[in-house]
Amino acid sequence: MNTFKPAPSCTDTNEYGSLRADDALNQILERVEPVSGTEQIPLQRAGGRVLAQSIRSDFNVPAHTNSAVDGYALRGRDLDSAGPGTEFRIIGTALAGEPFPGTVGPSECVRIMTGAVLAQGADTVLMQEHVEIGGGVIRTQATHRSGDNVRLAGEDIRQGETILDPGRLCTPADIGLIASLGRGEVRVKRPVRVGLLSTGTEIRSIGTPLEEGTLYDSNRHTLQAALQKLPVEINDYGIVADDRTILDQTFANAERDNDITISTGGVSVGDADHTRACIEARGQVVFSKVAIKPGRPLTFASLSSGFFFGLPGNPVAVMVTYYQFVLPALKKLAGIEPMPKGLTLRAQTLNRFRKKPGRTEYQRAILSREENGSWSVASTGRQGSGILRSMSLANAFVILAHDESTVEPGADVTVQPFETLL
Repeated sequence: MNTFKPAPSCTDTNEYGSLRADDALNQILERVEPVSGTEQIPLQRAGGRVLAQSIRSDFNVPAHTNSAVDGYALRGRDLDSAGPGTEFRIIGTALAGEPFPGTVGPSECVRIMTGAVLAQGADTVLMQEHVEIGGGVIRTQATHRSGDNVRLAGEDIRQGETILDPGRLCTPADIGLIASLGRGEVRVKRPVRVGLLSTGTEIRSIGTPLEEGTLYDSNRHTLQAALQKLPVEINDYGIVADDRTILDQTFANAERDNDITISTGGVSVGDADHTRACIEARGQVVFSKVAIKPGRPLTFASLSSGFFFGLPGNPVAVMVTYYQFVLPALKKLAGIEPMPKGLTLRAQTLNRFRKKPGRTEYQRAILSREENGSWSVASTGRQGSGILRSMSLANAFVILAHDESTVEPGADVTVQPFETLL
């Protein structure tokens, strides 16, 4: 009679063969390199893309010294001895796009609108709310300073200055900045090609009737939504049954066409879990277990062409492993520099967070700002890796480090807001 010998599992403390979370992430980032290839695209399509060129200015921005307010332009030195009631004669008007053609002399001023070029001789603008007007003159109401309310030529951008570097993930402000230089096109890195599939004979597509023991595929839809925030092109291979031959062919196609392939399910130790065997035949499995909860059976492999992530099948584990391990790899593949990291902060717990030492845990929580400005955090409740609602209710991860144990109410913990994740 054979002797039963239990295999290591996620219930073990310090499970043999499991990498610490930090070590797993380091091994990923050591191997991943940015994709090559660039393309020239219209500026209106460059938001969320990664620059492949430096952006330099051919001229000053603003191009001319101009008024920051609606008011009256005059010589600042005439204010040195001027107190309330000092008069300046209005000799003309300057509009945005229509400069005053003359020169401002002593005790003279020009009516000027916001953005209009300062007339020759003027270097100061008094706000119209700060003067009295009548009889073709203005009278000062208070003490003013030379240089007030003036935007100097080049104070935003100097001619020849580099304002954006390669590797920049273009924000809306960046697009506006490039547009202010008169550029209609920009060179960017090509998108990362991502292959996506769900494995499991029990998985069904939306719209298909459910039979006993089957469930709808939520993982692929979750990942597609998350990937939309990145400069990627998604190749969707759909749902693949637990069939070694079909999986082999699907992974061959995905490796050929993508920089990175992400599958969900089939990475544990069940009889129908063929993913690891298929991947081992195509490259090097770097690791297949990480000391985290949820998401322990996370597989990462370096293939002859590209990389592979095998995520667990449980939906919360999919989201945790995506945000903590796949997302940093995608950022590096995309060539984003410097590599952005999710912001963390410290918050006080409002309830107990149960935890075993020997693994890093990512518990779903609701982060709140108290009236005194401090941060507090509360659990969303049950933390099972199949309870996707715990992610929907949450707005943050409470990250409990490898060696930490149960945290009692009132303790400070590390929190990672979802809003800081790309």
